[in-house]
Amino acid sequence: MNDGEHFTILNMDDARMVNSIEQFAYETLERTTTILSSEETGVPLFSSYTFSDDESKILLATEVEKIYRRSRRGIYYVYDKEKEATVKISDEKIMSPHLSPDGSKVAYVLDNDLYVFNLLTGDTQRITTDGEYNAIINGVTDWVYEEEFGFVRAFDWNSDGTILAFLRFDERAVPEFSMDVYGEDLYPSQYRFKYPKAGEENSTVTLHLYKLEEDSRVDVDLMDAYYIPRIQWKNQADELSVQTLNRAQNDLKMYSIDAADASVSLLLEEKDKAYVDITDNLTFLKDNSFIWTSEKSGFNHIYLYNPDGSLKKQLTEGPWEVTNYYGYDPGSKSIFYRSTENGSIVRDVYKIGINGRNKKRLTEMEGTNSATFSANYTYFINSFSNTEVPNRYTLHRASDGKKIKDILDNSALSILLQDYKISPKEFSTLEINGFDLNMWMIKPLDFDPNKKYPLLLFQYSGPGSQQVANRWWGNNDYWHQMLAQQGIVVACVDGRGTGFKGRDFKKMTYRELGKFEVEDQISAAKILSEYSWIDEDRTGIWGWSYGGFMSSNCILQGNDTFELAIAVAPVTSWRFYDTVYTERYMSTPQDNPNGYDDNSPLTYPAMLKGDYLLIHGSGDDNVHVQNTMRMVEELVQANKDFDWAIYPDKRHGISGGNTRLQLYNKMTNFILNKL
Repeated sequence: MNDGEHFTILNMDDARMVNSIEQFAYETLERTTTILSSEETGVPLFSSYTFSDDESKILLATEVEKIYRRSRRGIYYVYDKEKEATVKISDEKIMSPHLSPDGSKVAYVLDNDLYVFNLLTGDTQRITTDGEYNAIINGVTDWVYEEEFGFVRAFDWNSDGTILAFLRFDERAVPEFSMDVYGEDLYPSQYRFKYPKAGEENSTVTLHLYKLEEDSRVDVDLMDAYYIPRIQWKNQADELSVQTLNRAQNDLKMYSIDAADASVSLLLEEKDKAYVDITDNLTFLKDNSFIWTSEKSGFNHIYLYNPDGSLKKQLTEGPWEVTNYYGYDPGSKSIFYRSTENGSIVRDVYKIGINGRNKKRLTEMEGTNSATFSANYTYFINSFSNTEVPNRYTLHRASDGKKIKDILDNSALSILLQDYKISPKEFSTLEINGFDLNMWMIKPLDFDPNKKYPLLLFQYSGPGSQQVANRWWGNNDYWHQMLAQQGIVVACVDGRGTGFKGRDFKKMTYRELGKFEVEDQISAAKILSEYSWIDEDRTGIWGWSYGGFMSSNCILQGNDTFELAIAVAPVTSWRFYDTVYTERYMSTPQDNPNGYDDNSPLTYPAMLKGDYLLIHGSGDDNVHVQNTMRMVEELVQANKDFDWAIYPDKRHGISGGNTRLQLYNKMTNFILNKL
């Protein structure tokens, strides 16, 4: 809450089928009041809520349905705390409703057009009129922006609620992709959506300002902008910041827009010989100086810039990465962030002065720490875990990190796991191709160095990713534990191209996705196979998505090393994947054909010797089942035997009902029978 002393949670009373927003005090963790109950307002059960900036209004979401990974549509209401009244925004399901700062209006998207609902008068104003499915989108993003730039709502209010800045997507030139939906009816249907594959046309994206009082729209000329991945108002109501990228994504420009006349001036430019990542690490101060993160020193660090865009000071520095920027507290003039200063597989929370001095570590436990701060940076809730300690939550003072109270220690889980056979995750490094690569390993509980064990490698390996980290287990870790107790050594190695070890380490895979990463996994398997207790004739590898691309390449190009591979929802050719992600790391197929083809599993089907299991969901809108179908055809024509499974209408996560259980049973049996 704005006072910095309270927080709210959504509470559900299953017995009465009522939910409510409850307010708690940080200091005591005790409930202080019920802000809103669905029973009192007559609103159906709401699944989420958002306060207006002044907390006078609350936006309530009901009947929400998922579209893609981040996008949703639903029926929304606004609750007025002072009047104790609820208003329904629209009878139709809408997208991305957003309250104006004073809570008097709600902007939203319906059928690809932008609207404003006036809570004071009850009137609805239509801002755009050209919205059309698979053609024109106003105010929300197209598929590839949502997936790769990580946002859906493509409009924002200025500070006094008089201007809406919004993006318009013209996707008429984008090729259409279709998927069969089998469902339960007599005939299947087709789902069609615009999906730009590498080298194909993208949406034409433009920026516009709508001035509500004048009922006028202004088009902003951003000249050579190809992508517009971020818009953000400054503190002044008439100044907007806009980030643009060229198609190669190696030249980022941040512009300042004067809303009075739509004039554009360049504020900052960052170039990289590979690519520039898009983040949300931007804060404008009262005088329009701003805080920004950049990899230009070779590691991701925090910088302070003057209002005119000139560099004032680098605030953090060293051979380590700032992994999260939490924000700036003007009261203490402190910046809060998370970093790898104590090792690339751990995380700690720090604060540092806006002058770059008085840096202080706010967390003490070795492992993975992350913070959620109160509105005025008086407190933070620290989430901590490592491989031996389940997620633990504690309340701290932000000024010095002192712990005030334990919130949740998950001791019940620790007690429960005492009854299970658990092997520790052992961390180490492997020297491969001139680099010390991070590794974890899980051995059978009754491990005997005089015996021989099969080896199963797990990896993801995508650019900037990390699987080797000192944190509590994810879902796959429990499964890996089970495999270890069946007599398999499970290991994971983060190779070149993964994250948190500096710019050069991450970006060395540029234009060659699948080259150095595959070399590293093959080398890791060979080195581990030299251990006296590893059976070199029983080596497997598995992965999902990018990891499936990797495991496919490894069993083909490393056919003298791997006897088994499982590829779940794999990319088999980067020519099939979307423009933004693929071209960021590979350039276009027209510019880099060898990079695409030399590292594609489709190039090497004749090299298959071992046991290979391909798995995909037919309704995957992200990595299309086309990837697996083309791989199947290449293997068939190469007269190779393999196993495969298609999950009807399942998306990239391949879940729902018993789907995951059946999938993991299939993979378990495949490994135990073949390896």
